[in-house]
Amino acid sequence: MTETINAPAVCFGEILWDVLPDGPQPGGAPLNVAYHLNKLGLSTGIISKIGQDENGRKLESLLDKWGISKQLLQHDSLYPTSEVIARIGAGNEVSYEIVFPVAWDFINKPDELSPTALSESYFVYGSLSSRNEHSKQTLFELLERGSINVFDINLRPPFFNKTLLNDLLLKADIVKFNESELHMAQILFGGSHRNQSEQVKFIQDRFNVPEVIVTKGEFGAAYYKGDQSYHAWGSEVSVSDTIGSGDSFLAAFIANHQKGVAPKEIIKNAIGMGAFIATRKGGCPEYELQEYIDFIKQIF
Repeated sequence: MTETINAPAVCFGEILWDVLPDGPQPGGAPLNVAYHLNKLGLSTGIISKIGQDENGRKLESLLDKWGISKQLLQHDSLYPTSEVIARIGAGNEVSYEIVFPVAWDFINKPDELSPTALSESYFVYGSLSSRNEHSKQTLFELLERGSINVFDINLRPPFFNKTLLNDLLLKADIVKFNESELHMAQILFGGSHRNQSEQVKFIQDRFNVPEVIVTKGEFGAAYYKGDQSYHAWGSEVSVSDTIGSGDSFLAAFIANHQKGVAPKEIIKNAIGMGAFIATRKGGCPEYELQEYIDFIKQIF
């Protein structure tokens, strides 16, 4: 039997353990975004798949603890729960192995979804979840639901190509890039612009994307909405690590966007969240909402 699932936000894709030198941490961009959306008061579900193993059971327990809906979480008897292996090389350079294949490479179209489900939701997706044809087909079916499609481009070589990015961008209502991803994308599709605003205009025109976000690390971020642009600077903070900082930024952007906050304030609040999480360890650190609110007051 299908059920009507109209959560304000739904995140699609990878849910995993980041196996770091100092121990494993829960992660995956969709999980990180869902975690912070929930913290910000926006009820969120996640469409993903885990293995029938201890790693999967631990992730399920965390979803229960955090109050993230697992109604659309799937289980796989053949493939394991995803892990990303971090390795330390010469000069303390860190490289990551995103193990393949894993459970979230085989996400099915959820049977629980009614025909109108997701039609009023922010539907958050990235490019990595399309690395396998099975999950890719599911994603493209869900992108036709009439939701507000939020594409966090999140490029992870070698798991993308020009055709895939073209098709994913064509489905997007809001796209989030970092500066290097924006530069790479516009070159990939024939652009030759050096100015950021011209690069964004090129992407907006080519793919009919109304809203584009560009994150710039310590230099803040920019938000392009139609012909208008809004910019805010970052603030120097004591960084613990940057894991999940961009995901928390996107969560704050969506939460403020959903509430109809003024564009300038949306981008400031998103920058503030990214900076706040950078002062904590891991992509899903424990915190109270008031701590974030107080932090925002201090840096702006």
